[in-house]
Amino acid sequence: MEASAEDATETATHVAVKGEAAIKQEFLTTKDAFHGFLDSEWQGSKGEKSAENETPQEKKDPSVDEPDCKKSKLDPEDAKKTEKQDKKRFRGQNKSRPHIKPTTYEEKRLCLSVIQKNGECKFGDKCIFYHDVAEYLANKPADIGERCYLYDSFGKCEYGLACRFAKAHTTADFKTMEKAELVEAYEGRTLVKNSLSKDLQYRLRKRSVTFKKSEEYLKTLSDNKDKKEQQGNGDVCATEVSAEPKEEIQHVSTDKSLPTCPDIQPPVKTVGPLTDADVIKLRPCEKKKVDFKDKLYLAPLTTCGNLPFRRVCKRFGADITCGEMAMCTNLLQGHQSEWALLKRHESEDLFGVQVEGCFPDTMTRCAELINNYTDVDFVDINSGCPIDLVYKKGGGCGLMTRTRKFEQIIKGMNYVLDVPVTVKIRTGVQEKSNIAHKLIGEMKNWGVSMVTLHGRSREQRYTKSADWDYISACAKLADPVPLFGNGDILSYEDAVKAKETGVSGIMIARGALIKPWIFTEIKESRHWDVSSSERLDILRDFTNFGLEHWGSDTRGVEKTRNFLLEWLSFMCRYIPVGLLERVPQKINERPPYYMGRNYLESLMASQNVDDWIRISEMLLGPVPKNFNFLPKHKANSYK
Repeated sequence: MEASAEDATETATHVAVKGEAAIKQEFLTTKDAFHGFLDSEWQGSKGEKSAENETPQEKKDPSVDEPDCKKSKLDPEDAKKTEKQDKKRFRGQNKSRPHIKPTTYEEKRLCLSVIQKNGECKFGDKCIFYHDVAEYLANKPADIGERCYLYDSFGKCEYGLACRFAKAHTTADFKTMEKAELVEAYEGRTLVKNSLSKDLQYRLRKRSVTFKKSEEYLKTLSDNKDKKEQQGNGDVCATEVSAEPKEEIQHVSTDKSLPTCPDIQPPVKTVGPLTDADVIKLRPCEKKKVDFKDKLYLAPLTTCGNLPFRRVCKRFGADITCGEMAMCTNLLQGHQSEWALLKRHESEDLFGVQVEGCFPDTMTRCAELINNYTDVDFVDINSGCPIDLVYKKGGGCGLMTRTRKFEQIIKGMNYVLDVPVTVKIRTGVQEKSNIAHKLIGEMKNWGVSMVTLHGRSREQRYTKSADWDYISACAKLADPVPLFGNGDILSYEDAVKAKETGVSGIMIARGALIKPWIFTEIKESRHWDVSSSERLDILRDFTNFGLEHWGSDTRGVEKTRNFLLEWLSFMCRYIPVGLLERVPQKINERPPYYMGRNYLESLMASQNVDDWIRISEMLLGPVPKNFNFLPKHKANSYK
């Protein structure tokens, strides 16, 4: 992209800053020139608007929502002079951010009885939604496009007249059309599994769901506690679930049968002898086996690791996918939003769910619930979440320092699950005090099938480089249990170096958000210079998957837009390979201001929220009048 002579002069004097990516001189520019170019081109493409018709969103200063550039670390004396508030102003999470529910973008919706043609509305005159189709269409926002992805893909759109692409499948007399052949092809096929049924939700809320196996395990814990109180340091039953004596740990973790203490009754009442047919227990060798070796693992990413995003990554070669972190207490209470995190698309052939909790009883019951009502290949325990909300109650990283509870949780979940239990941990809690190596040796005996180690402590978050030397040492300790390494992988070269450390596989988190085609790059050992049009096609696939998952009505469109914008807050950090002075880009290198090879490439490089919204409007139409967005995360990983 050509820059003016004035800009070129400024560009020529550009001095490389520590922690800044090296981009070819001809593409470098200044902040003002960059935003000036984007705004002038955007206005030119849309046509000049009159000032009175401009919305507050359009009148805003173009760079007002963009974080200040990260600066290199100051000397200790200079750092003291800098106010603490200014230092942390643009780091970490945007707390107390404005949150507008997608339901508020449509003042009044069409009644479900009209959409589904169920006859009379059961709420009658008390119903607050439209029943008159003509009146609804007169107030409905304009359609986004001429084609409906759901109609083209599945032969029908269940959102009917409420669909924001309704023209594609609506007749002149307001009837919804169908493609009989496509409808028949998908009939009886379940594309998404693990949905929460109304019956199960009702029983969970009424606490009428039974957890038989969990109660058996928890009874052994209470019995063992009572015995220890009575006998002190005396002899205890050899098969009790305890950390002592150490020589018995292996026996406990490898025997899936019920504890055989004399005071524990058989699990079923029998008239004659107790046979295998009465009680069937899976031993570890009979549990479902998962081959984790040499796989590429897409990390369970909160907010951004949703089902549509995982589908995009599967297309590019991700081998293992995992749902977003779900709170075990919310799952047990039947929260619809939490159960949505367990949903699995048919394309996810090796899929697990990640749960977070801090008590053996809730985690064990949650595992049994997942085992009985969902289809998963493994269950992952989150012991690496650094956020205060989770850590302060003893979950996430807090479990790493509560080894007694951690052991009981792992053994309990192993006892009730028919699939492997995996664990994700960090190096430790404090920056200079690694404890993962101590835990890994114990976890092998507790029955863990795979460990994922993020090479940073809780205190470090993302500000320091991942410690792959430490991950390598832990991989040797974990053998024969597979250990996956995680941290700072943004290219196939990073992946090759990671594999040389002796890990069984690689987990990719932010690298997949910045460039989801990283899985293809690793498998094909190449740097892929993805064009801006190809990236827009990837985003278009995501929006189509989002409309399929969240709906093509106004609520679904705005929910898809919200998750798209969250993803763009990471994707804007990608620097095209053709613009780099030195390949590959490092994950902790900040991109300077640069002009792309075309307008779209420049637009995708912007870290301004308004420019992300412009990209979303290319795919999902104009934003509603009362639209407001602030990303959940601010980049604090740059040195």
